[in-house]
Amino acid sequence: MIDEYTLEQAKAKGVRAETLLDNELLTEAFGTLEQGYISAWRATTIDDVSAREKLFLAINIVGKVRDHLGAAIANGKLAQAELNELTRTAERRKRFGVL
Repeated sequence: MIDEYTLEQAKAKGVRAETLLDNELLTEAFGTLEQGYISAWRATTIDDVSAREKLFLAINIVGKVRDHLGAAIANGKLAQAELNELTRTAERRKRFGVL
């Protein structure tokens, strides 16, 4: 079982990640980067394999960063649910005199 401190950290990290993904400037930056990489990728010549591979990786990295933040949000929400359950369990034990 995970301790409350670790759950609180995961919850806080999730809140920060959600704030980032909700930030208009960051969302715009992700979109601009992705579109720029895609445009450059499409503009490569048929024999420029190295550039296409690098641009493909760059496009995927933008997605991976976005996915990482999404995972932090999901983990934070799970941590919050577990903290809520710990609180409910503690309240029930207190109410029924079980320590």
